[in-house]
Amino acid sequence: MSVKAFELVPAVERDLLMGDKARINIECIECCGKHLYVGTNDCFIHHFLLDEVTSSKGKLSYSAQKLLHKYLGLKKPVAELRAASALERLIVLCDGIVFLVDMVTLETVPSAAGGGAKIRSVTAFCINENPVNGDPFCVEMCVLSSKRRTVQIYMVYEDRVQLVKEVTTPEQPCAVSLDGYFLCLALTTQYMILNYNTGASQDLFPYNSEERRPIVKRISREEFLLAAPGGLGMFANAEGISQRAPVNWSESVIGAAVCFPYVVALDESFITIHSMLDQQLKQTLSFRDGHILQDFEGKVILASTKAVYVLVPLPLERQIQDLLAGHRVEEALILTEGAQRNIPKDKFQVILHKRILQQAGFIQFGQLQFLEAKEHFRKGQLDVRELISLYPLLLPASSSFTRCHPPLHEFADLNHLAQGDQEKVLRCKKFLISYLGEVRSTEVVNGCREDVDTALLKLYAEQDHDSLLDLLASDNACVLADSVPWLEKYHKYFALGLLYHYNGQDSAAVQLWIRVVDGDLQDSTRSDLYEYIVDFLCFSSNLDLVWKYADWALQKDPTVGVHVFTKRPARKDQPETNPDDVITYLGKHGQALLLYLEHLVLERRIQKEKFHTHLAVMYLDRVLSLLSESSTDEEQLTKARERLQALLRESNFYRVQFLLGKMENCEQLLLERATLHGKLEEHDKALHILVHKLRDFSSAEAFCIWASSCRDSEYRQQLFHLLLGVYLDGSLPGDAQTAAGGGTGELEMAAVDLLNRHGEVFDAVRVLRMLPEGWSLQLLRPFLGRAVRASMHACRTSQIALGLAHSENVQLLHDRVRNPLLKTIMCIMV
Repeated sequence: MSVKAFELVPAVERDLLMGDKARINIECIECCGKHLYVGTNDCFIHHFLLDEVTSSKGKLSYSAQKLLHKYLGLKKPVAELRAASALERLIVLCDGIVFLVDMVTLETVPSAAGGGAKIRSVTAFCINENPVNGDPFCVEMCVLSSKRRTVQIYMVYEDRVQLVKEVTTPEQPCAVSLDGYFLCLALTTQYMILNYNTGASQDLFPYNSEERRPIVKRISREEFLLAAPGGLGMFANAEGISQRAPVNWSESVIGAAVCFPYVVALDESFITIHSMLDQQLKQTLSFRDGHILQDFEGKVILASTKAVYVLVPLPLERQIQDLLAGHRVEEALILTEGAQRNIPKDKFQVILHKRILQQAGFIQFGQLQFLEAKEHFRKGQLDVRELISLYPLLLPASSSFTRCHPPLHEFADLNHLAQGDQEKVLRCKKFLISYLGEVRSTEVVNGCREDVDTALLKLYAEQDHDSLLDLLASDNACVLADSVPWLEKYHKYFALGLLYHYNGQDSAAVQLWIRVVDGDLQDSTRSDLYEYIVDFLCFSSNLDLVWKYADWALQKDPTVGVHVFTKRPARKDQPETNPDDVITYLGKHGQALLLYLEHLVLERRIQKEKFHTHLAVMYLDRVLSLLSESSTDEEQLTKARERLQALLRESNFYRVQFLLGKMENCEQLLLERATLHGKLEEHDKALHILVHKLRDFSSAEAFCIWASSCRDSEYRQQLFHLLLGVYLDGSLPGDAQTAAGGGTGELEMAAVDLLNRHGEVFDAVRVLRMLPEGWSLQLLRPFLGRAVRASMHACRTSQIALGLAHSENVQLLHDRVRNPLLKTIMCIMV
């Protein structure tokens, strides 16, 4: 878990400090900017000027110049030094006395008139680094008294000190740190937080000051670091709450400091450095005879009994890079995130943070930790081409991308990363497919859409991925020159056609697909490729393309190929084909022509005589052809005649006489001839065919209903009377069957059935006059009953209508009489 976070650099060597005096020891130190003050056991203060020196290799060292030393005259060690730079004073603790010394001359400051500049019976003191007094020329100081269980707050001026507050403590305090109004105290048996302004206190945890030296260190606003039992460094805020996990340091720690994001601790033999972010031990430095560790404005200074050192932090960027180089990604990211949260952005650039995330992503990518790698790529806003460039030949030849320098990873390419492991290669390719699919529609690919889509196309083709067609059927930026050979290599000809189409090369697309359908090229992507080509031509706005390949489609399958013309959508942006041109074009494709005419007549309902006549002629020719065959398929003939009969009945736009002439001599098409006579209003001829030639009485009734379907009731009545007359006139000249006497009874029964089924259509009086006198009334009972009821119903309905009209007339007369009377009455009342 080690990382090189600090270097121990000598600052003041032994010879410079004490020369050849072997018994002189360092007791305390203070640093203010470049000025270093050292207090010794012989009651001297030494003043040094420290200059930082950076070598050509970037290594930092210190050059110390001794400016002055001063004997304080008390014959006791200097116990504590604190600088008050705003006052140009040193606050000195020596022999239990706190007094002021000039920072420049090291002369003791005399007391001002009427005031004292010394405090006696002091065991320890500290400076308030978060003062509550607004006076810039005054320093707040907390003092622990050796005679009373009290904490005293003083205001320190240039030439005097002034007591402003005294707070009693439950036990004798032995160490203190101050922030604002909050005192963090180490008592004899416990630590506590005390608000000297309100008197409120909060016990923290027990501690035995007799067993080990207490440590109370302010590390930030209202937050303190304490040496707890069990060798723990505990954090506590002003509310007595620990918002950070403790660090596990030595039981014999004698000094501690914070240099974010690290906690530095000193014991008798070592300097240990723990991370405040994950509480892990990061570095250990050997340091014997050390007894002082303090931080001054972010600078960590240590001292043995004979020399002074500076613990110089290595740049966080270098530390992070070292962690990444050791593939310790989690630690590097923890350090990165912690640094970004706590260090101003001008010191830790956003770009650097992104680069670290990208490096971490590549490390985890190399370890096949794809989910983690993807998240780091996303947060680090990785140029996706850095990842694509690892895969040989995926970037198009036209790409201008060059890898980042210095490189984000140590891999030459995917083959280098996988070391011949094809399973690893496959997993990496699947990850890239997934990642590119997610980012291609985001801002990450702005400016490199062609590179991303082309790489994705190549991966899809190589891996036989289902999304290849989705990519090419949607908006894409695949580079055609790079994609064509790749799709051909993997026999993705259908996909290549889609790419041609997207790039406006429809002719090339259709030509390629035709080669697949014809078997010249092999591609099993679509088993219905022929139907797809037909649909493609249907929706194509390029009529030249349609005419060019329609013949191929028709030769392949006329019933499907004709869809090129019949299924073209009617849109403003879709040019229409001229039906006359299509009919001429389809002249050599009889079945397709028939289907196209059916489309025009039956589906589009185009009311043009030539289309209807043409279709009817084709229907008729088909029927005549079947009739002429020696072994006719009755089912086919029946269907063909049904289509012809339906058209003859429903269409009103064909040339009737022309068709009648074509089937005049065909005795097998009597039913069709009857329909044509009906179209010409030659109903007597039609009924004669149906009754006397076909003996099809049901068809004769159906003819009357069809012929009068769009006419009034009187017209229908005339048709049914005409049919009745044909039935009753059974002795027509030339009717051989009638002359023989064999058909009269059959016609009479047909007449009876007609009357009984459709009695409501007939004029009963007229019918009775037409019927032969010898007919039995019993035969006509249904007809006569219906006729009587209809007559009675009509009579009663007319009587009701007459009564209603009469009632309405009376009501109108009543209203006319009543209104003048009302007017007269109103006039009289007024």
